[in-house]
Amino acid sequence: MFKIPVRGSAALVTAAVIVAVTLIWLPAYRWFFAISVGFGLVIAGALYLWHRFRPVREDEVENKRPLGLS
Repeated sequence: MFKIPVRGSAALVTAAVIVAVTLIWLPAYRWFFAISVGFGLVIAGALYLWHRFRPVREDEVENKRPLGLS
């Protein structure tokens, strides 16, 4: 198994470079990436609007301390 030994912001930059190279190298991946980002933005926007206009009230939460911590 291939593993890149980087952590933190270097790992983020490495992942961005790998995605950029893949986008340039494989044309079909461009469509997949664009559609995936589009779906992600639509779902994130819908969830943002849902929780903005219908916030969770305290009485709706059953178990406020699921780990039993005080």
